[in-house]
Amino acid sequence: MMWLLSGGRARAGSYEAELPAALFASPDLCRYAPCASVLPQAERFSLRKGQPAYVEGLRRRDGHDEVVGYVFLSTDTTPDVVGYSGKPIVTLMGMDAQGRIAGVRILRHSEPILLAGIPEEKLVDYVAQYVGKPAGSHFELGRADGTNVPMEAISGATVTVLAENQMVGRGSYAVARQVGLVRAVERPQARFTGAAAPADWAGLVAEGSVGHLKVMPEQVGEAPSARPFVDLWFGYLNEPSVGKRLLGESGYQRLLVDLKPGEHAFFVINGGSSSFKGSAFVRGGTFDRIQLSQDEDSYQFTDADYRNLYHLDVAGAPAYEESGIFILHSTSFSAAYPWKLAFLSKHAGKQGTAEYANFNASYWTPARYLQGGRPAIEVPTPAWVKAWTAKKGTIAAFLALLVSVGAFYASRMHWAARARRTDKRWTLWPHMVAWVLALGFVGTLELAQPSVVQVLTLIHAPFDGWRWDLFLSDPLIFLFWIFIAITIALWGRGVFCGWTCPYGSLSELLYRGARRLGLGRWQFALPPRWHHRLRWLKYVVLLVLVAASFHSMALAERMAEVEPFKTTFMVHVWNRSWPFVLFWSVLVALSMFMERPFCKYLCPLGAALALPSRWRLFGLKRKAECSTCKACAAGCGSQAIDPQGRIDPTECMQCLDCLVLYHDDHACPPLSMERKRREKAGLPLTPIGRDGHFIPITLVE
Repeated sequence: MMWLLSGGRARAGSYEAELPAALFASPDLCRYAPCASVLPQAERFSLRKGQPAYVEGLRRRDGHDEVVGYVFLSTDTTPDVVGYSGKPIVTLMGMDAQGRIAGVRILRHSEPILLAGIPEEKLVDYVAQYVGKPAGSHFELGRADGTNVPMEAISGATVTVLAENQMVGRGSYAVARQVGLVRAVERPQARFTGAAAPADWAGLVAEGSVGHLKVMPEQVGEAPSARPFVDLWFGYLNEPSVGKRLLGESGYQRLLVDLKPGEHAFFVINGGSSSFKGSAFVRGGTFDRIQLSQDEDSYQFTDADYRNLYHLDVAGAPAYEESGIFILHSTSFSAAYPWKLAFLSKHAGKQGTAEYANFNASYWTPARYLQGGRPAIEVPTPAWVKAWTAKKGTIAAFLALLVSVGAFYASRMHWAARARRTDKRWTLWPHMVAWVLALGFVGTLELAQPSVVQVLTLIHAPFDGWRWDLFLSDPLIFLFWIFIAITIALWGRGVFCGWTCPYGSLSELLYRGARRLGLGRWQFALPPRWHHRLRWLKYVVLLVLVAASFHSMALAERMAEVEPFKTTFMVHVWNRSWPFVLFWSVLVALSMFMERPFCKYLCPLGAALALPSRWRLFGLKRKAECSTCKACAAGCGSQAIDPQGRIDPTECMQCLDCLVLYHDDHACPPLSMERKRREKAGLPLTPIGRDGHFIPITLVE
């Protein structure tokens, strides 16, 4: 596993790349970032400036500095956007002086799908599509109309590329708006009804006039504590009834004197253990921990926008450690439309690198305070909904495959009873069809190979938070896991591992294909004593991965490359470094001579699915004579039948060979003996029941 890990590091690229903390905080951005790679026409770069921050790319012409473009970092311009992993995709972007995207480079990401499923080169190719597009464009996957720029998607990484679309589109818009290349969209301003506000704090919170954002210490890399890291309560003060209720009549009137036309006032109080001000406030008076956003527009505050909030005059207000009133100078902001308050955390990660986390809460002025109520707005379609909509036909075909396999296996007793050991077409052909479709359609075409990485994500969900959008973002993987959960509960791991796993199907087809090619004489199975020892190895691999994930999820995801799935289906062997090629080649060659070697001895996913298989509801049928008869065990390719005739559900691949033998009165020794006894005695033969025994008859003298 460490051998593969060393090979993975050589090709890890920007995955969990170590970035200096100064990259995010230093005024000299381009000292720590490769700015020239995204704006090559610049000869040198300025220090950070503006809100959100950017640097100017400069070139010397006729004795004067000429601005040829701008460079900016996604964590400065769109810190609220996260990827599939729930973490920011740190992206450096360049824009020329005409407002066109000049370059995009991903410096760091934590996307497990790009480590365990999709080559990082595809993401590099994807971001190259932005070059030459206008700043502030709306990038959409596959859509081409007057308002959207079409983008060629990466199959299986929808959430990741949608996040990139937002970062590049919104980030370039924010910078272009600051430097005068585009004009901000001016929204219709709110007009208030003057409706009376609730008399106490609880009423204001209940109706939505006061918002709440709480972040616990463990969410930002601190030691767990019962006290929140920040506990923010916030709201909009321009609305007269709410403003007077919170500040009192005199406090509200003083605020109005300070406000100029077109300005907006917000209050924030904090009862947490940490401050909402941040380190940049100490250095330069910028509040870098809180940010307000509305659609594409984001707003940060400086000390010039800050006013003291000495007291809240409303009954029931909570205790707080710090407070403030923030003034927003923008005619593009409108209280009639929804907006968000974001808390931005910059903290040290487990490996000492800078980590970013973003937490936000939505706010929308209650409709009863707005003349005409809340305006109708287009609700953005969630990324996972887009992913499901784009794959309607594929999803239908995939569901048909899963339902067919499940239905066939549920009726296995009927089909097994019709087959014979010498003629198993009733069970073999459905198996062959399932293997070919799993390999060709599910694995090769749709890249829907489940991985132990998803098991690790599920294990960490109670600690990191359950994100339905993450699990729903890949429709086929989501449906696959539902199928896996149902079939494990009913019959054990074998319906997935033995019938629908793409890599397991490849291994099975290689073994059977080699036999057809005349290599059967060299095919073998390990002696039982070695098999029963080595089968525990996959549990050791799983345990190591789980333990590593609690130290570093990134490390565990790299180590999960012990699964050859990525090399087989996503990256392809010719694009991999030599350790992966060698490991993959050994497994493929071994699969031609040993039935499913990886599945039996190394697969951590199989180990994870084997554990709950012990408690499946329905097992395969056994006779009393099976405790002494060895016929099924001798022919079991999974080596899942012990000397007492018991089937181990953690090893069984549900091939149904033993079930065919169980019903065959010529191949099953107990049934064959009974058949011969009746023939010799001249007794009539009767059909075999579903339990594998002759149906009893009553002899009439």
